[in-house]
Parts: sequence; C-alpha cells; structure tokens
Amino acid sequence: MSRPTICIFVKNETLLNSVSQLAALSEFDALTANPLEPWPEQIDALQPDAAVVEISVNQAVDVQTLFDSDALSHTEFLFVSDGTPNRQIDKLMLRGAGYHFRQPVDFDLLNDTLADLSEQLASSPSNAEKALSSELDQFGLLVGSSRPMHKLYRTIRRVAASEANVLIIGESGSGKELVARTLHAASHRADGPYVAINCGAISPELIDSELFGHLKGAFTGADRQHEGVFAQAKGGTLFLDEVTEMPLEHQVKLLRVLETGEFRPVGSKQTELADVRIIAATNRDPSQAIEDELLREDLYFRLAQFPVNVPPLRERGDDIVGLAKHFLAYRNATEKSNTQITSEALDKIARHHWPGNVRELKHTIERAYILADEVITADDLVLDPVAADDYPLGASDHIPSGMPLEELERIAILKALDENGGNKTDTAKQLGISVKTLYNKLEKYDDENQITSD
Repeated sequence: MSRPTICIFVKNETLLNSVSQLAALSEFDALTANPLEPWPEQIDALQPDAAVVEISVNQAVDVQTLFDSDALSHTEFLFVSDGTPNRQIDKLMLRGAGYHFRQPVDFDLLNDTLADLSEQLASSPSNAEKALSSELDQFGLLVGSSRPMHKLYRTIRRVAASEANVLIIGESGSGKELVARTLHAASHRADGPYVAINCGAISPELIDSELFGHLKGAFTGADRQHEGVFAQAKGGTLFLDEVTEMPLEHQVKLLRVLETGEFRPVGSKQTELADVRIIAATNRDPSQAIEDELLREDLYFRLAQFPVNVPPLRERGDDIVGLAKHFLAYRNATEKSNTQITSEALDKIARHHWPGNVRELKHTIERAYILADEVITADDLVLDPVAADDYPLGASDHIPSGMPLEELERIAILKALDENGGNKTDTAKQLGISVKTLYNKLEKYDDENQITSD
C-alpha cells in the first residue's frame, strides 16, 4: 500500500525550516511544489493527500480559486497564518477544509496532527486497490471508499467527540440523515435517544408544542400532556432536518433555546433545561439561504459551530459503481435471488451525473431489479431519476405492465422533487398534496432501506 502524499507551500524561510524538520513528515511522500505558481492550481494538479499552506490576508483570490475546485474533497489542509483576523480562512474553516495554526505555531501539535493524518490516510485503501474488491468501506451507516468519503469519516470522528452543534450541508439525497445518525452513534451520547424532526413539516400552530411540548389543557384539543422534541431527546441528539424550510418567525423560537439552554412547555410556568446535542441539516447553501432570507444569520452561527459538508455522488468516483453493486446485493439478499448486472449497465451508471445523488441511485437499482428478469441491462436503467424521455408518465405504453401503484407514485414524487431542485414546498404544490404528506412519503421510502441509503 502506497504512502500518503504531502505538499508544502511555505514562503517564510524560518517557518519552512521548522516545518521541514517535523518528524511526522517522514511518514509522507513529499510532492515537489513550484514556489512561482499559485498553490491552489498545484493542489488541483498534484492532488496530494495533505498540504501545509502558509496563508496571508492578501490571498483572497487563491482562496476563491480553491472554493471553485474540488480540492477540498481530496486534500486535508493545515493552514498557517500570522494570526491576523482573516475572513478567507474563516470561510475555509466553515467549509471543513482542515486545520488552522496561528503563529507562533505549536510545532509539537502540528507534528501530532500530521502523524495522526498519516496513520489515517495510510490505513485507507486507494481506489485502485478497492476496485479489486466487491465491498466498500463502511463507517457507521455510511458506505464508500472514495477520498471524499474517507475525509468525511475523519471529520465525523473529530466532531463526534465534542459537544459542538453541527450543521450538515449537502444536496438532496446525498445522505445527510445517515451522517447525523453516524455522528450520534460515534458520540458519547450514543446511549441516549436520537430524535429527528422535519422543520419544514411542522404545523405553524403547533410549533411551540412540537419543539417544547405542552401540558394537558394548555389549548383547545390538548387532551393529554405531550413531550416536545427537546424533552424527548434529553441526554441524546436532536436532529433538525431541512432547517432552512422553517419559517423565519419560527426560527427565533429555536434560537432562544440555543442561546439560553432553556425552554418552557406550553401551559407550564416551569422552565426546563435543554440537555441535547443539536445536529441540523440543509440542502441549501447557507450563505445564499441567509441572503434569500430563508435562514436567520444569528441562528446559522449557533447551529454551525462545526459545519460538515456531504459530498455529492458525482464527486465520489468508484463509489458510484460500488454502491450500485451494494444495493443490488442488498436486494438479492432480501429477496433471496441472484440477479446480476451487465458491464454495459455499470458503464451507464458510471457515466450518469446523478443529480438525485445516492437516493436516486438506490431507487434506480430497485426499479431496474423490478424490470429485469435475471440480469439488469442498460435498457432496464431509468435515470435522472425518471427521465421524461426514457419513462414519460403520461404515456401508458412506456409503463411496464403490472408495475405496482406505490412504485408509480414514488416515481412521480421523486421526479417532481428533482424538477423542483429538492424544494419540498414547491414539490408538494405541484403534486397537489400537503408538505406534511410529502415528508411522510419520503420518510417511508428512506425507512424501507435505511442502512443502505448511503
């Protein structure tokens, strides 16, 4: 197994001399960097496993270039600065880029960090090595062997040991709830409850009751006492899914609890302490959501003490085909069958862009399994997630005879969700159903194969 690679981009000679003498560097293969060329472009070209980068306040262009590349998904960064407040480094940290060391640098800590990275990277099989195996690596409920996924695993290990609030950012279908469940399972709160709530599906009239609970008789229809999610998750983890779908006027109620650590059930005069670890998730870009007035900026900073970015499937390389085989193997085991898949079908899967991410891939394999006899061919694959050209719902001659109504309903829902860019409110309106009904349908689809969703 090859050793991890590292690049060093340090111009200060004194700093470079100190970094070069770190014992942990002997565990890496050093890649030669050109001091005359911008470091982000070299990162893109060399794709090292790790990089030590000296960064200053006048490097805003370099940082933006880094944002526009895929370097954050394949390289662990260790940034060194002079300690001057730097919004660019703050943005990098919010994107989960890696570590930030301020001068005077604690070189013992920097050495320990490099040593830990080398151990983790060396134990991760390369894509070429994994191609020889039919199995993907697994961490908690997450499955994948690509560099972006191993970086995600390392991030989860780091943050799981803390009590910091976490904001999971990722496209619809990328597996954000499985990241949340894995974070909970890896934390010291693992023996406590895990409670999830869809923020966009909470009735406006019941927001206080859903979050904080109510006493019997607190309002019309309150015929019994009800525990809110903050009480239900006591000692454990509270997962706030689709937090940017919660109306702004309701977000302030959530913010108040995060600021004070206290809440009061409806109808009660007794204040209770919130003993929960908050994990939130969104499929929107947080900065854009704040600009669009879909997310309060003060709530964002409370939730995103540690942001975690989930890579989209299209950036996960060989994981795409590996997951397709994984889902088929799972279905074969469930149905006690032995359906195979052709190399042409796998090539078609590898070439697809997967806008619906892992959820789309899972449902594509499930549909192909239903359509195929004993072998899934390229013609059995309905992509995107149900491309209108391949499978128009309005043309009955394109619908396989005998397909269950539940499967047709799922196809229609996922297609509408994809057309609306993952926006559940717009999707519900298009389908003529309530947002709550849509959430219930999507939760049912995920629950059917929860452990294999990512």
